[in-house]
Amino acid sequence: MKSHTDYLWFNTKSRQEIVDITDAVAQHVSESAVKEGFVLVSAMHITASVFVNDHERGLWHDILKWLEETVAPWDPRRYRHNETGEDNGAAHLRSLTIGHEVIVPITKGGLDLGPWQRIFYGEWDGKRRKRVIVKVLGE
Repeated sequence: MKSHTDYLWFNTKSRQEIVDITDAVAQHVSESAVKEGFVLVSAMHITASVFVNDHERGLWHDILKWLEETVAPWDPRRYRHNETGEDNGAAHLRSLTIGHEVIVPITKGGLDLGPWQRIFYGEWDGKRRKRVIVKVLGE
């Protein structure tokens, strides 16, 4: 079995941001020379996420609004975690809700995604350097 590991680095301009990383992941899959297998894409920070969904700005707006209004409003007084001097309790809950990794099949040397599926990095506590691991496994 072949294995290929690489990293994507992010330093977002906003505290919350959604970034389409599909093309970068596809490039790493291509470099791996794996024709049949899987790629694991995982945020290496507890206030970020990796997820698969549709590339559509209205949906991104809906996701951010849902996180803010329903899942974890950005209200530092609301979270016990913030009693430690942090202010990012909401970001931890958002990451927990969205998830921190995805596994995508590789078929015939490429990502085997559905017609509207893309891979995204979700930053919930940004403006600092963070990374995602891209681990390709297969034959």
